[in-house]
Amino acid sequence: MLAAVQPLISGSTSPEPVVVCLCGSTRFRDEFAETNRRETMAGHIVVAPGVFSHSGDPPLTDEDKRRLDELHLRKIDMASRVLVVNPGGYIGESTRREIAYAESAGKMILYTHDR
Repeated sequence: MLAAVQPLISGSTSPEPVVVCLCGSTRFRDEFAETNRRETMAGHIVVAPGVFSHSGDPPLTDEDKRRLDELHLRKIDMASRVLVVNPGGYIGESTRREIAYAESAGKMILYTHDR
């Protein structure tokens, strides 16, 4: 199956794909989609938020938010690097916590925009 996809992938020389976890404010739904596409086309496996409550998805309960926050930390655990989606350099409180968690786990952290 990978052989069928291989011609679409550019820039990947590793036999094992890099796993990238996207972090950032869910208000940037469009930027997440574009970053996900770009990273996927580069041959990376992308894990990212699946709910965008700040961008039109239905509101979350406090319990939903807690569970999704914990799930996202597990996505960071799975990743070999973290890519922060931060248009205009914006990094909110939740994203700062995710960055601190990733740093404590020794993950490489990259940003889509200057901080």
